[in-house]
Amino acid sequence: MQSFKAYLPDESATAALGAALARALVPGLVIYLHGDLGAGKTALTRALIQAAGHTGTVKSPTYTLSEPYRVQVDGQPLNVIHYDLYRMSSPEEFLDAGFRDDFDGHNVCIVEWPEKGEPVLPPPDVRVLLNVSGLGREVELQPLSKLGLLCLDRLAYSPS
Repeated sequence: MQSFKAYLPDESATAALGAALARALVPGLVIYLHGDLGAGKTALTRALIQAAGHTGTVKSPTYTLSEPYRVQVDGQPLNVIHYDLYRMSSPEEFLDAGFRDDFDGHNVCIVEWPEKGEPVLPPPDVRVLLNVSGLGREVELQPLSKLGLLCLDRLAYSPS
């Protein structure tokens, strides 16, 4: 399976990639975001959710652990649930909150800091690796399933 790599020189390039991902979403997709603090995980997710049609504020779920959004993908309503597990103290907290039920094959689940949820977190379809590089970011999207490959096949990214 081929991965996608790009250099994101600025915030507008990150927003463009988020918009491209929004157009490539498929129901049931699980996306893991990896990167240090400040690598752009939340910025990319915010751009994706706004490009998918959410008109309100997209806030980081740092303290709530999850934030659901109802959007339209290919003209169909879809739940995108954004998780930030950075402050989670144990994987059991993920289970106790009932979050595993959200990974139902219909919702799109985007997870920041997925390593905090191992081993109870469902496996990803796409792994996103973000690294600070100079003034911008290097990004790699790795498809890890047929659904992930479908998402990357649909991806049409062109930097601004």
